[in-house]
Amino acid sequence: MKAMILAAGKGTRVRPLTYELPKPMIPILGKPVMAYLVEHLARYGVTEIMVNVSYLHEKIEEYFGEGHQFGVQIGYSFEGYTNDQGEVVPEPLGSAGGIKKIQEFGGFFDETTIVLCGDALIDLDLKSALFEHRRKGALATVITREVPWDKVASYGVVVSDNDGRIREFQEKPDPSVAKSNCVSTGIYIFEPEVIDLIPADRPFDIGSELFPLLAEKGMPFYSQTRKFNWIDIGSVKDYWEVLQGVLLGEVANMAVPGIQVDEGLWLGLNTSIDWSGGTKIEGPVYIGSGVKVDAGAHIVGPTWIGHGSHICAGATVRRSVLFEYTRVLPDVTLDELIVFKDYSVDRAGEMKHVSQYESDEWANARDRRAARRRETEQELTPPEQKKA
Repeated sequence: MKAMILAAGKGTRVRPLTYELPKPMIPILGKPVMAYLVEHLARYGVTEIMVNVSYLHEKIEEYFGEGHQFGVQIGYSFEGYTNDQGEVVPEPLGSAGGIKKIQEFGGFFDETTIVLCGDALIDLDLKSALFEHRRKGALATVITREVPWDKVASYGVVVSDNDGRIREFQEKPDPSVAKSNCVSTGIYIFEPEVIDLIPADRPFDIGSELFPLLAEKGMPFYSQTRKFNWIDIGSVKDYWEVLQGVLLGEVANMAVPGIQVDEGLWLGLNTSIDWSGGTKIEGPVYIGSGVKVDAGAHIVGPTWIGHGSHICAGATVRRSVLFEYTRVLPDVTLDELIVFKDYSVDRAGEMKHVSQYESDEWANARDRRAARRRETEQELTPPEQKKA
């Protein structure tokens, strides 16, 4: 079996994280979501993986390379073009169109292929899913999960017969008209014949175009409703809730990194915590490498503090996610926030730039590093170049 990871989207609902990161690179416990997917595929012996990329493609390609560190081979298909000014312009082809481009280029999909969205954590038993796919003689299989009826409006609903044969799709239906509470997880198993149906001359989507085409043609097209961990990071609110759940130990097979030095407290390397002045840390809390916690600080979990950060004296951080190199200023309180460089997002998903706060709450410690680099560069620049 081969694999295809869909990684070309912009991830607009996960801003501000996706201002500088493609969605598959959003970290969970300090590791990109897509890394967990690659590791999961490798565990099942799936070692040939294609990835379609577009938005901020270089971030994915630079991190994963050719996949050797994961024990797999990874190839990339960029979706976009170069304009007359020599600029690379991303232009996604749709989830199915991206697969077709790969097939037209080199015929990669010459056997059963599992297709995964690059922005979800899963622990699906791939061996069992593949066995059922083949037992039924399916050309295409959609892996589904049951969700509460009041949640169906957030998903694509799959309507199947008793034997699992798919008859209809409902895209984010109102619960009052939903015909099923089984929803697509964005995990598919395709035979090469399915890819032959995808047109090569335009963008094409799996859910809204390819699947209705399969149902219309009456092809062997099945769903499998399975119980497995499926954590979809559809929005910043989802991301906050996922990290809260992970730190609370509610997500199987997800271990907090670092060394556990006390109940609910994990530390990275070379942290500095001043326990004087009433400093208090209530777990679960992860404090990354090189973090400095000043006297009198108060940290309440579940909280993740990225490496290189600084919690200044008297500051309070409650149930928050601070990305690396965040400096929380003295006596400031951050409550249920995600802080990413110059932006914060609260639990409801409201995003604010640091300039929108009435007083300074935090600072991006990278600014200091950038200033030092500029000073160093000036010092090393030859006098004749400075004059020029």
